[in-house]
Amino acid sequence: MDYFFNLKQYHLTMNQLTQFYGADDHNIKYIEKAFQQPIQGNGDYLIVQSKDEMGYMKIKKAIELVINKVKENADIDKMLLDSIIKQVNENKFFNDGDIKFVTTYQKKVIKPKNESQVKYFHDLEKNTIIFATGAAGTGKTFLAVAYAIDQLKKNKTQKIIITRPIVEAGENLGFLPGELKEKVDPYLTPIYDALNTILGVEMTQKYLEKGIVEIAPLAYMRGRTLSDAIVILDEAQNTTAVQMKMFLTRLGYNAKMIITGDESQIDLKNAATSGLIHAKRILQNIEQIAFITFQSKDVVRNPLVGKIIDAYEKK
Repeated sequence: MDYFFNLKQYHLTMNQLTQFYGADDHNIKYIEKAFQQPIQGNGDYLIVQSKDEMGYMKIKKAIELVINKVKENADIDKMLLDSIIKQVNENKFFNDGDIKFVTTYQKKVIKPKNESQVKYFHDLEKNTIIFATGAAGTGKTFLAVAYAIDQLKKNKTQKIIITRPIVEAGENLGFLPGELKEKVDPYLTPIYDALNTILGVEMTQKYLEKGIVEIAPLAYMRGRTLSDAIVILDEAQNTTAVQMKMFLTRLGYNAKMIITGDESQIDLKNAATSGLIHAKRILQNIEQIAFITFQSKDVVRNPLVGKIIDAYEKK
């Protein structure tokens, strides 16, 4: 049965209509494939071929959610579409209100894609130290960087410092070839990717050169007082308890610390010595310290990633 969907009622501009459809009607094709019901687009109208009204109502709801995001100037990417499709299939919807993490240099708004990311935002707003742990691909680090850049743009902080321990594959920093930057950069690709996505390559380089954004190994935090800054400790599962204590006690005035990590990816010889696990155990009941744990259902990469994480956790 054919169902007609009138887009005119949403008063989309030509640019918004283009964003709604996506390049080569990508967004419509993506929804069509997800719900396995043909959709034909014709400017201001869609024709949905559905077996029954229930099937059509699912697509209608998905389309309406995409339209809402278009009006918010959100980036309509696969991650957002997967989030919308998941909400519709599970009939569980969340309200992100007016929340936005940051607006990118391309004028795209980075918004929460699930309830956990909404909670993450509120925890970042209300607390001084925030621990974000859990499954890979849930946006822990990217959103921490996004939030920090937004605070910088609003003049609520003067500097962003991003650090992490360098212990992967049993390599010590001193044994790696080259100067400090050459030694550290291969381990910081996700950080640079986040900065480039949000700020653009040119502005990222400018901020790095001026010291507005600083990226350094965790060892270089020793002896410093970190004030008027947002400090992000990534891959915190690979800190020792001593390193974690050293890092947390660098906290100065008008500073915020965001600690991210995945306890299933500990590279230390003895996982039990992880400073992240230790900190989560002893700091739970201290005011202004918040903890959020992301689950496999919060993954915003390919939906298959969540299933892979579940399979390994059941092993």
